[in-house]
Amino acid sequence: MAAAVPSVELREEAFDGEGTQRLLASFIAEISELYPGWLPSRGPSAVAADFTPPAGRFVVAYQAGRPVACAGLKRFDARTGEIKRVYVAPEARRRGVARQLLDYLEGVARAAGYEVARLDTGAHQPNAVRLFTAAGYREIADYNANPFARHWFEKRL
Repeated sequence: MAAAVPSVELREEAFDGEGTQRLLASFIAEISELYPGWLPSRGPSAVAADFTPPAGRFVVAYQAGRPVACAGLKRFDARTGEIKRVYVAPEARRRGVARQLLDYLEGVARAAGYEVARLDTGAHQPNAVRLFTAAGYREIADYNANPFARHWFEKRL
């Protein structure tokens, strides 16, 4: 059974902010190890401009003043937002933090007028597949030509 969710504070932050960059460095290290040859510049765009309001946002979860998780929402098209860079630090995993980030970004997506949220993940991330499925996402066909993804998901908002 997962441990109780410690109190986390979700803050919208700039993609180039200190907390964001610290978490993204860990995200990049982990994903690069799981998927040799992966680089942040390969595949679908996930740059600072993508996560700028009103079309996008980037959120960092803080616990006891420390950044422990992050995720972003970017515009895919007029009716679809794409959730990117979902990352939870190892010490904060399996406590519901990622689900809080998803719920928050889905609310932001609805407020921005998106009808659908999409996301993808790779073959070496079974916990992500379980999270997305439990959160109501359903598998769909490849929608973004991400060469490192093996699972693509969509959820009606």
